Amino acid sequence: MSDGHLSLGKSGEDIAVDFLKDNGYKIIARNYKIKLGEIDIIAEDKGTLCFVEVKTRSSDKFGLPVEAVKKAKQQQISRVALMYLKDKSLFDKKSRFDVVSIINSAETQKIDLIKDAFELSHQYGY
Repeated sequence: MSDGHLSLGKSGEDIAVDFLKDNGYKIIARNYKIKLGEIDIIAEDKGTLCFVEVKTRSSDKFGLPVEAVKKAKQQQISRVALMYLKDKSLFDKKSRFDVVSIINSAETQKIDLIKDAFELSHQYGY
């Protein structure tokens, strides 16, 4: 990943954190990393634990940012989320997967929050 992509992604995550806070989310963790992968933001929204994937683009020329959260990425996030729930003994806590889709350019900033964007992958037996 180029430095431009890294800085765009980092600024997108900062924008997403501010946006989520403004919308009543309590941020619990950022960039939760384990061997299996990473979750950009873990937050709580009205008692529900939210695993948030942030996708940032400088334009929608190649599609909306949310369209980049394909099945393989959803499965990776699911696996990391399951490990987080297991490590923190939170299996009884209501949880969901949200996506924050950001188009951030010199001309415009568009932020979309997709709550419950996808389901926990059932192939893991949970």
